[in-house]
Amino acid sequence: MKLTISSAAPTRIVCLVAVLGTVGLLPWLSHRDPALTVLRARSAEQEATEEALSAIRADLGLDAGPLALLRSWAVGLLRGDLGTSWVSGTDVLPSVVAGLQVSLGLMGAALGVALVVAAAPAAPVLVRGRGSAGAFAAMLAAVPEFLLATVALLVCGVWLGWLPTAGWAGPEYLVLPALALGVPAGGLLGRLVADALPAVLDERWVELWRGAGVSRARIAGAALRRVLPPLVPQFGMVAVGLTGGAVAVETVFAVPGIGRGALGAAKSQDLPLLQGSVLALLLLGLVTGAAAVGVRRRLLGPALRDAGLTLPPSRPVRAHPAVPLTLAAVLLLTIGGGLLRDPYTVDTAARLAAPSWAHPLGTDALGRDVLARLGHGAASTVGTAAAICALSLLVALAIGFLPGVAAGAADIANALPPVLVGILVVAATGPGTAGAALAVALISWPALSAHAAALVQEVRASAFLTAQRAMGATPLWILTRHVLPSVAAPVARHALLRLPGIALALASLGFLGLGARPPTPEWGLLLDESRAYVERAPWAALAPAVALALLAGLAVSGAAALPGRGAKARRTTGAAPRKEPSVAV
Repeated sequence: MKLTISSAAPTRIVCLVAVLGTVGLLPWLSHRDPALTVLRARSAEQEATEEALSAIRADLGLDAGPLALLRSWAVGLLRGDLGTSWVSGTDVLPSVVAGLQVSLGLMGAALGVALVVAAAPAAPVLVRGRGSAGAFAAMLAAVPEFLLATVALLVCGVWLGWLPTAGWAGPEYLVLPALALGVPAGGLLGRLVADALPAVLDERWVELWRGAGVSRARIAGAALRRVLPPLVPQFGMVAVGLTGGAVAVETVFAVPGIGRGALGAAKSQDLPLLQGSVLALLLLGLVTGAAAVGVRRRLLGPALRDAGLTLPPSRPVRAHPAVPLTLAAVLLLTIGGGLLRDPYTVDTAARLAAPSWAHPLGTDALGRDVLARLGHGAASTVGTAAAICALSLLVALAIGFLPGVAAGAADIANALPPVLVGILVVAATGPGTAGAALAVALISWPALSAHAAALVQEVRASAFLTAQRAMGATPLWILTRHVLPSVAAPVARHALLRLPGIALALASLGFLGLGARPPTPEWGLLLDESRAYVERAPWAALAPAVALALLAGLAVSGAAALPGRGAKARRTTGAAPRKEPSVAV
């Protein structure tokens, strides 16, 4: 444990400095004249003469170079001064504090919604004592937040007039953004908890407590306490993600949060405001990560320190093969039917046509066949997401065996909004699928690595491995036969649950104009292009959204339908089940 603590702090410091340094280089990475960008942000009508640009460079100190600006900003930071906005000329600190307060309020409301939604898949497991394949919860987690925000705005704000549709002036303005953010997050958290509960409810102590007449509510509380320690970091990461990663939702509802502020600062190259916003998000991630570590240690008690943990046996929930087969058949038929059509043919006479025999999923605003665009966009969206998911799994397993490094790096990476990382990457590489893929890959591994690190710590601290060491087992034997199998399988199932989220992150970057460029039939672009007319032609937006949900259900139910290696070995040898954690999907 001492190694974990000592290695986590330097890792956090190094990652923090690296991120802030990279952000400080944005004006020079973008290959655009920052003076021209700032001039346009200040006044779109002012003529960009050489004299005006030279005055801005001298005023901002751009001629001194990025290192001088970074050094000046760091010196000011030590005095508690975040600098002055390049665009508005106001102090950055009040703007950052105001944006952070708004985002924290939205995070709290969204987290409340997420916990309520998470209870839906977890409560039946506590009542019945057995889980399900979790396809529905996975589909819920794959609902695009920005699409849910747009639909909620139209239905509850415009059609019914129940709630305000934009701004931030009271508690009622929280409701729709919190729902848009909380529902997918709740599906993810509920799935994680529901998958971990069945193995715990099969343990001997549950049977003894029931025989002794202990109330069901107390048993449920004890079971939740048993499964939560490895999942606490995931809850913390979801909370931080709801703060900085809500850029698309904040944009739809015009919420003045820190994520939207960072996006605007990045686009206008307002470097001091961008640096202050990123610093606030990173500090929030560090504080949340430290709090998660404290809660986890509190839940585990002295057993983690004394190597006295008894881990629940692994019992992944099995799905009936018909579930993934049905979902796969629907997806393949849809994609295959789309591949037989031309996704680029424009027919203005058939604009926004409803589904028909000629166009089974209707047409978009240019009369292009939605089925064709959905099918041709599957390769870039799903294929790229699968590659990123596999890479993230390998990185997570490698870093997970260094829990201190994993915790420090994950806290920093998770605090960065995907959109902001996308802007930095796109500034260097230009917009496109490759840049979006690189941006998502850079921030897709923290949740998996934190999960792997938590499992590694608990497996190493288990009484079972203590006995193995006492019997003379070599470190290599323990690693390959016990630790790695106990960690790899749960994290791999977790990675499958993240696959639709990765596809959704790619879609979000496309939605904000940072991914593939038109007329590429990428699913994010389909969602973005259909948002303006979702009221008139909802099928154009529902098609990629339903496809993402089907992909989520297929990934999770497909993993649940495959028999695990350990289960197969026990059927053939009759061996007793091995103690290993079962806290992932």
